[in-house]
Amino acid sequence: MQLSFLQPLFDRPGPWATVYFDTAQNDEAGAKRRELSVREACRELEGQGADAATVEAAREALSRIGPADDPAGRVIFAAGGEVVLSHRLARPPQRLIVSWDALPRLTPLLELTGQDPDCLVAYIDRTGADFELRGAAGAEDAGQVEGRQWPVHRTATADWSERHFQLKVENTWEQNAVEIAEALSSAYEDSGADMVLLVGDPRERPAVHQALPETVRQVTVETEHGGRAPGSSSAVLEEAIERAREEFTRRRTDEALDRFRAGRVGTDRPTDAVEGVPALVEAAQEHRIATLLIRLDGADLARETWVGAGPDQLAVGRSDARALGESEPVSVRADDALLRAAAVTAADVLVLPSPNGDGFEGPDDSVDASVPSGGLGALLRWTYEPNSA
Repeated sequence: MQLSFLQPLFDRPGPWATVYFDTAQNDEAGAKRRELSVREACRELEGQGADAATVEAAREALSRIGPADDPAGRVIFAAGGEVVLSHRLARPPQRLIVSWDALPRLTPLLELTGQDPDCLVAYIDRTGADFELRGAAGAEDAGQVEGRQWPVHRTATADWSERHFQLKVENTWEQNAVEIAEALSSAYEDSGADMVLLVGDPRERPAVHQALPETVRQVTVETEHGGRAPGSSSAVLEEAIERAREEFTRRRTDEALDRFRAGRVGTDRPTDAVEGVPALVEAAQEHRIATLLIRLDGADLARETWVGAGPDQLAVGRSDARALGESEPVSVRADDALLRAAAVTAADVLVLPSPNGDGFEGPDDSVDASVPSGGLGALLRWTYEPNSA
């Protein structure tokens, strides 16, 4: 999960009001519950010390949120008397979450938006393709490409001239596959998608797959369901898309844990992975975190950490933060400090499943709850040489 969309939260100082808000049902009783929830959220912000202008901005924003546009709810982040960012949730919060703190409260966002990958679906036929981006907010158009339109159909005769024509048809298919692959690669880069799913013509689809650059081909899968023609969408295709996204997430998680276990070693030799708040803080200071690993039930998530204005100004102790150049460090949760550092340095964030099911839709009895230690770990951007002292 990339957190670049949170950048507006780190371009200005706090403190920050954060509210995770459930829109309830779209009926009279639901409207009353939303009104009461807005009042409760504002009372909690006031009780935690929020200024009147920010509380009022939060009240106005929360009052406009409803189930028609946001069926699962929304999170708002406000500071300095205005709502800086409002984001749709994929799952409704089980309770009202309200925070007034030096940093935005970010960890609930990981669970409530989910980490299903953004999937670029390519609907392919022998003349071109339509692209669609599937993400947490739904589906949106991502462009299209049209190849050569003639000749594209074979004939059934064995005449020499017809066989010659059939060769031209096959050449058209091959050329179109290359053009589709080039356009798909560009759409993949532009969209920021995590994976690609090829749908459509059974001959052209694998040809496009083969023509993709290696980096794109590694994150591309195919399905035999659906096609480019109008009316070819179906419940089976929708299930195939969701299954591909789930399998991609599980495969990515397994690969990350394998890398983490292999890279997590003692202090006597180089390591590619670290765990625990002190090691993670040091890695964040030096922008070495490539993927931040979080288990939502980890004990270290709420551990006290000290931060300054900069995302790399974080430390385990207050005096350590002052040594980094921050004269007035503030105490925050470790998970929020590390998520800020990950977002600003373009690190990926991966939520790991817990034995009770957190992080995935269902429980996973095979999960080792001790990995990473305390619920926080990281894969590093480059090998770390521990100090021998």
